[in-house]
Amino acid sequence: MPQPETTSVRDLRGLEPSDLLEMYRLMLVSRLIDEREMSLKRQSKVFFQLSAAGHEAIQVAITRHLRPGSDWIYPYYRDRPFAVAMGQTPYEHFLQGAGAAEDTASRGRQMPVHFSEPALRIVSVSSPTGSQYLQAVGTAEAAHRAKRLPDLRPWIEEFDDDEIVIVCGGDGTTSEGEFWEALNTACNLRLPVVFLIEDNEYAISVPVEVQTAGGSISDLVASFPNLAVFRCDGTDLIDSWVVGGEAIGYARSGKGPALLHAHTVRLRSHSESDDDRAYCPTLERVERETRDPVLRARTLIVEAGIADEDELDGLTETLAAEISGDADRAVERPQPEPDTALRWLYSEEVDPTSVRFDTERAGRSGSGEAKQHTMVDLLNACLRDEMARDPRIVCFGQDVADASREEVLEEVPGKGGVFKVTAGLQRAFGGDRVFNSPLAEANIVGRAYGMAIRGLKPVVEIQFFDYIWPAMHQIRNEVATVRYRSGGAWSAPMVIRAPYGGYLKGGSIYHSQTGASIFAHTPGVRVVLPSTARDANGLLRTAIRCDDPVLFLEHKHLYRQVHNKGSYPGREFMIPFGKARVVRPGDDVTVVTCGALVKRSLDAARIAWEADEIDVEVIDLRTVSPLDMERVGESVRKTNRVIVVHEDPLSFGMGAEVASRIADELFAWLDAPVRRVASLDVWVAYAPQLEEAILPQARDVLAAVRDVARY
Repeated sequence: MPQPETTSVRDLRGLEPSDLLEMYRLMLVSRLIDEREMSLKRQSKVFFQLSAAGHEAIQVAITRHLRPGSDWIYPYYRDRPFAVAMGQTPYEHFLQGAGAAEDTASRGRQMPVHFSEPALRIVSVSSPTGSQYLQAVGTAEAAHRAKRLPDLRPWIEEFDDDEIVIVCGGDGTTSEGEFWEALNTACNLRLPVVFLIEDNEYAISVPVEVQTAGGSISDLVASFPNLAVFRCDGTDLIDSWVVGGEAIGYARSGKGPALLHAHTVRLRSHSESDDDRAYCPTLERVERETRDPVLRARTLIVEAGIADEDELDGLTETLAAEISGDADRAVERPQPEPDTALRWLYSEEVDPTSVRFDTERAGRSGSGEAKQHTMVDLLNACLRDEMARDPRIVCFGQDVADASREEVLEEVPGKGGVFKVTAGLQRAFGGDRVFNSPLAEANIVGRAYGMAIRGLKPVVEIQFFDYIWPAMHQIRNEVATVRYRSGGAWSAPMVIRAPYGGYLKGGSIYHSQTGASIFAHTPGVRVVLPSTARDANGLLRTAIRCDDPVLFLEHKHLYRQVHNKGSYPGREFMIPFGKARVVRPGDDVTVVTCGALVKRSLDAARIAWEADEIDVEVIDLRTVSPLDMERVGESVRKTNRVIVVHEDPLSFGMGAEVASRIADELFAWLDAPVRRVASLDVWVAYAPQLEEAILPQARDVLAAVRDVARY
């Protein structure tokens, strides 16, 4: 570990006295905010507090090499000095601590020290630290690709050719797999990313030697190609300024990413909810005080003759009074009104449920094409149309490109996805817009997040729904929350395509699952499940053109069926979300369903009519988030009997939600209990006979229809 300077007077290494004094002032502002906030926490005027004490020198020093409003910043929750040095005010920080409606970071939605400022390109911080690494890489990658695509550059926010992205985290976050995935991609693409690791030797109570093999993250990553590794004493202002400048300069030169390993100290407990006396011995706590960066900077200034003790005491008193006044004003500001609780969950400018996205009738009557196409065909056609229309769209994932080695395309047919949905797109639009990712689902979604933040429109593929779970962290904690947690300041609109479902022999546990209900339970994400080729085309176009993140689930069994083929509906064909379709009108029983169960429900309805003269109305929901309860209600008020049919397991699935809403809103019209038909509460098995028993079949729907019709 770097040791403190022992000489009495130091070489300022080119720093002007005024610069040194200003950096000290910024460090002091951050420290005083922390101390005032701790006092407010004890008075229950703020509700959480997390100190940056011990991290001030490296953060303030490195900002001197950044260009506010040009470079992009992904901080973490111990980066108050960074935010202050970039231009945020103490008053703004106290508003966040108080949960005030005027809180510019999140409008009272986020914990304090979760910084956000679009004008400064400080991207909203989230609590699950480590997720920011992939996002930062995605933001750098967006500019990297825009430089290579002249048609794209005018469509996204202005950028400098030598802008960089800096992403910060503690030593504990380097244990997250997403850190390593991000480092891998940044090195592979030579992206201008600076990974600032603020190593205070603790992740809450876990010491660094338990977190990191050998106790040094910079030693572990030293062999990464194209990566420059820098180390500094992060409590020493001059060392931090010099080495930080070298790291920034390397990344800005275009040679590749840099990792700056800054050794800091944590002078307070992890947060005010933690007490480090429980795990940190007294001697260690005393020793770390000797490395307090604020005291070290003060000593340096005095010994260099820049200011004396009285002048610095006066500065402290002046700043403390100003900060106290800011705090007193902030805690008196009103909190958000309760009726604003649902604001900024989805886009307030682009509503995919609106008539703007309803061109279905025109598409049905106006295409003039007789040829029938599979779902794969019309999904591919939609992607081609939209990529030609909007240069911001990029498509990537595992195996989605025709061939990563473009020189072989003259002699091979190309891959284009395991189901061929993206076939030919790379040939048509080039390898900078259609490309393969590493085999890492979090990498795909995390990079897409960063690209979307930067202004691109990613359409990414998870090769099989069953493998989406490594990306669940990015989807649920990041993509779904960023608009809400930033009070509408940031958003990450993207389309995540995923083949799902059973009814194909040989799938088994890892290729046949359905889990739409899990994502429908995630606020901020739209969930779409088309059952026909034309619906897939229109819904995908809506998904791409809307401004929300969309999970677009494509049933593998339906990709190449004959019964759901359709004609090409044209380049403006769209279906709004939340608009169910009556695929078979009827008067006796309502069946509410989606995906592969639409055909099975229709088969059951046909038999029920032919054998029993029971007239079944079948409704295809098409989207489950949003859910078209209006269309369901119209049908139930007519038939007075309803069955919900879905491929998810029975318990806690979509059927339970629809049945509950029917009970709440339509009970007076029911002449029979609401029935559910779904998969057994078990994984889909490999043996065909087991799969058939586990998944709902037409006969199961028919039995339920006959049962409710008896009432």
